[in-house]
Amino acid sequence: MGFASFVGRVCFASIFILSAWQMFNEFGVDGGPAGKELAPKLNLAKKHLSSQFHVNFPDIETFFLTQVRQLVLTAIAMKGLGAILFVFGHGFGAFLLIVYLLVSTPILHDFYNYGPDEPRYNILLGDFLQCVAQCGALIFFWGMKNSITKRRKKKAPKSKTA
Repeated sequence: MGFASFVGRVCFASIFILSAWQMFNEFGVDGGPAGKELAPKLNLAKKHLSSQFHVNFPDIETFFLTQVRQLVLTAIAMKGLGAILFVFGHGFGAFLLIVYLLVSTPILHDFYNYGPDEPRYNILLGDFLQCVAQCGALIFFWGMKNSITKRRKKKAPKSKTA
């Protein structure tokens, strides 16, 4: 049972490890392709939040130049460290991956900005639902990890005296 659990965690974490490795290898001065994809998505999220909360946020262009690269580095670190810790059964690794998914999924997979008849909608909705399923699996792991009581040594039964 322990080996099967380990293999399952390796297979699940490989999604995060491989994507973090790819982001790291493509990382450049501007954050690589991940940074170029993130900037317009953050701009859309900013516009959506500004319209909902009636608050003006700073211009995304200055934010892109200074902060998108750090956001991509943070995503690489959270995915890489979280996945490695998760492979070895550490609950903090699952927590890092959950936080990463909860923050990045609504921004990167913004199907809500498209109509159902647009082709991009179905792709983004599928990716969004896949991330929700991954988050659910991590929450299940975390819950199971915290609910299992540690094995205790059984005490020898007391002998009855007459």
